[in-house]
Amino acid sequence: MNRFLIIDGLNLVRRIHAAQPNESDVNGLAERVTSACRKLLGKHKPSHVTLVWDGDAISWRKQLYEDYKKGRKPMPEALSQTLPALKQHLAERGFHSIDAVAEADDVIATLASKMVKANGEAIIVSTDKGFTQLLSPNIQLWDHFNQQAITIEDREHQLGVDRSQFIDFLAMAGDSGNKIPGIPGIGPKSACELLKTFRTLANVYASLDKIGAKQAKKLEEGRALARLSYKLVQLQTDIPLNTRLANFRVEQTTKA
Repeated sequence: MNRFLIIDGLNLVRRIHAAQPNESDVNGLAERVTSACRKLLGKHKPSHVTLVWDGDAISWRKQLYEDYKKGRKPMPEALSQTLPALKQHLAERGFHSIDAVAEADDVIATLASKMVKANGEAIIVSTDKGFTQLLSPNIQLWDHFNQQAITIEDREHQLGVDRSQFIDFLAMAGDSGNKIPGIPGIGPKSACELLKTFRTLANVYASLDKIGAKQAKKLEEGRALARLSYKLVQLQTDIPLNTRLANFRVEQTTKA
């Protein structure tokens, strides 16, 4: 069975770089990233491997909602300037890349989903818990820095809802890390309670007459934001990719 190791490039590299006291110091970064990639190979023993990088275009999420990911710390200039050389360094050692047009997330989600449809396995290397919506028996999410899988059960416990309710929960409660608004006045606790009672976001809105007047008013006034947030948190799993799996087969040089 093919096993595809899909590494969220900037998620890995920015965290490795952040361990440096001086953000302008990129000396040795390529070697540290290569070492991390080789450690991941040794741990997961994939048949294929790639790093997926964010592109420079404005993402469809940003076009849909201007404040999406607003306020995030920009990439240090030194790191930005060294990325092309870093990608080349990795490619020369067998770790080839895919550059997304905008966000890497949907490319990663598409690669993982296509692998599973082809009866393979996918391991996504990222600390981004948004990928938990993809988790299945053949898709795993791996936190390299804590050396552990991020499981559906972990996420269920964290949010207090069932796996089938992750997107509905975030549509109501929002996601502060990505500046996804959710419904004003409906926080995580309220979202959790509503989903325990009504199971889905659609059922919540079909049952406003069964909800207290104050909360029902917040839900009604926030209907458009809930719809927007639902779109923003969903990963696309079918975007066109001009590439072939064979391009990312693990090479002997990668193992060296």
